[in-house]
Amino acid sequence: MTGKPTSTAQHYEIRIKGHLDARWGDQFEGLTITLEENGDTLLSGPVADQAALHGLLKKVRDLGMPLVSVGPVKPGPPSRLEPGQADQSDVKQ
Repeated sequence: MTGKPTSTAQHYEIRIKGHLDARWGDQFEGLTITLEENGDTLLSGPVADQAALHGLLKKVRDLGMPLVSVGPVKPGPPSRLEPGQADQSDVKQ
């Protein structure tokens, strides 16, 4: 649950490796689910507080899908990496 978004709710983007099946939409109520061309799924939208954010991250963990990134964003369309920017998928392990 994301809790009831309020005017003070922070918007977040949670990027996970792999595409979520449409049946998971109810689990991430209130968030927009975007399936990206690179195979990642982007969950974006308002999150009521830190407890709600941790609840969302627990759901991602329970799916068994790798977490790529999570971070606060300004409300609006999902962000895209600009040339020269990197995310976790660019880090050599």
